[in-house]
Amino acid sequence: MMSDNMRKIFLTLLCAFMSAFLVSAQSHQEKYIEKYAEIAVAEMYRSGVPASITLAQGLLESGYGRSELAVKSNNHFGIKCHNGWQGGKVYHDDDAKGECFRKYSAPEESYRDHSDFLRYRDRYRFLFDYKITDYKSWAYGLKKAGYATDPNYPRKLINLIEEYELHQYDTKPASFVRSFDVSVSDNRVKSKEKKQAVPQTVPTPLSQIEQVQKISVGKRETFRFSLSREMYSQNGVLFVYAAEGESYKSIAESNRLFLRELLKFNDLEEDVPLAPGTVVYLQKKKKQALAGLEMHVVNKRESLRDIAQRYGVRLDRLCKINGIENVDVIREGDIIKLRK
Repeated sequence: MMSDNMRKIFLTLLCAFMSAFLVSAQSHQEKYIEKYAEIAVAEMYRSGVPASITLAQGLLESGYGRSELAVKSNNHFGIKCHNGWQGGKVYHDDDAKGECFRKYSAPEESYRDHSDFLRYRDRYRFLFDYKITDYKSWAYGLKKAGYATDPNYPRKLINLIEEYELHQYDTKPASFVRSFDVSVSDNRVKSKEKKQAVPQTVPTPLSQIEQVQKISVGKRETFRFSLSREMYSQNGVLFVYAAEGESYKSIAESNRLFLRELLKFNDLEEDVPLAPGTVVYLQKKKKQALAGLEMHVVNKRESLRDIAQRYGVRLDRLCKINGIENVDVIREGDIIKLRK
C-alpha cells in the first residue's frame, strides 16, 4: 500500500507533469497562431473568409500544425483531392482507407486553397452574407453547409476563437500583413499569376455581385423588347424567365428577334424544349463574368453551358479562358475560370 507521504509526492509530481504538458500544448497553439495569423488576415482581405474562422479551423484540423497531413503535405485543413484536382496528392486513412488528400508545396497554398474552397462552392455562398466579425454565424453556418459531420464542430471553433481571442484578427487592417505574399502558386489551374499586394478591403459577397437586377419599365422603353413582361439583367445582359407553354421561338417573336439570333445568344443550335423558369437571354452575353467572380466549382450534373448561362458569359469565351476544346469533359469539382 502507498503511504500518505508517497501519495502526496505522487500527486505533486502528477500535477507538475500535467501543468508542464498544458503549458507545452498552450505554447504550440500560440506559436501556430503567431506563425499563421498574417496569412489568415491576408486571405480574409483576398477572399472574405474571417481570419478567426480560418485560424480556428487550421488549429483544430491540423492539430495546431502537428498532424501528419500538415507536416508532410502542408495540408492544414484536411481538404481531399476531389475531381479536377491537378496538384500533388497523398493518401491517408480517414473516413475510408487510403483516401486522397491534396498536397501543397507550402502552408500558404493550403490557406489559399481553403479560402477558395469556401468562396467558390455554392453551398457555402450564404456564409459570405454574414458580417466578417460574426464568427458564431460562420461557425454554425459551416456545419449547416456540411463542412463537418461532428455535431460539436461549431462549438469547438467558437471555443478556440474565444480562448485565444482570434476575433481580434477579423478587424486587423491590411497593413497588419507585412511579409506574406498572396500570390502563391495555384495547383488547380495552369496559369502564371503575377505578384500582387494584399487588397485593402474585404471583397463584396458573391451573392451581391451576382445578384440579378430587375429592369424598370422606364429603362425598358429604350429597348425594342416587349414591355408586357418583367425583364432582368445579369452581367449587364437582358434576360427573361420562361413561362409555362413558351418556346424559344415564341419568346423570339414577342421580342422582335430572329429565332436563330435568340438561340445564338443562349449558346443553342436548335429550338429545344423550354422548361418554365429557364433563363433566356435577349442579348449577346459578355466575354467574361463580373469583376469579383473569378471562378466556379462545377456541381454535380452541371454542364459548361449551364455555367455560361448562370454568369451571362458566352460559351465560346468560357472555353477559351479555360483552354477547353471539348465542353463535355468537365466533371464535378473542376475549377472553371470566369475571367481572363
